[in-house]
Amino acid sequence: MVDDLPKSELLRAVKTLIDLNEVPHLHLPQHKLFTLTSVALQYLMYYAGKNPGSYILRIEDSLLLEKLVKRSKDPTTRNFLRALFLPRKIKYKTSLFFLDYFHVGTWQKTNEIPKDRIKGALIIKNSHTRPMMETGYVEGEEEDQIPNIFPPDFYYTSLQEIAPKTVVLAYGEKFEGTEIVEFPWIKKEDEKISGMTFAKDLGQDIFK
Repeated sequence: MVDDLPKSELLRAVKTLIDLNEVPHLHLPQHKLFTLTSVALQYLMYYAGKNPGSYILRIEDSLLLEKLVKRSKDPTTRNFLRALFLPRKIKYKTSLFFLDYFHVGTWQKTNEIPKDRIKGALIIKNSHTRPMMETGYVEGEEEDQIPNIFPPDFYYTSLQEIAPKTVVLAYGEKFEGTEIVEFPWIKKEDEKISGMTFAKDLGQDIFK
């Protein structure tokens, strides 16, 4: 069973990101990846409702996606990612969400999106570090024909260049041109969470 975030806590975290709407590129560097995935995806869904267009979810590999489907911290996020798994494209309100992975062999659909339609992207990296071209991907595509010619952070910088809004989840990484956002109620691994306070509801249901 997944230990979901209380809705009030999730809303408070999403509201923090909403207050930063004018900041184009955000980096969430803390270690609670399943928690941050729920926060970031719910924020991007809210943002997409206000800014119709095309949105890209770039996840390190299909194995990480499977973990996120099972262990993200709210049912809406889990269901959204499950629906996006195949065919890697779904409609949400008046926007389209596309899924690809760090390996460039999975970028065919997203490369076909008109650049002026791309409004945002969410990038989720696993907690370990390895070269971009070593990450696997699905559908049995051959990867050994593609040389390792890209910088290790190309999975993010390639989107940062074309998307006016990006949120990257990457523990222990640094990215130029991003504003770091840390939630004080996410404690370090050796600290206990205590004395949390919750903000009021956003005043609208962002989970529809």
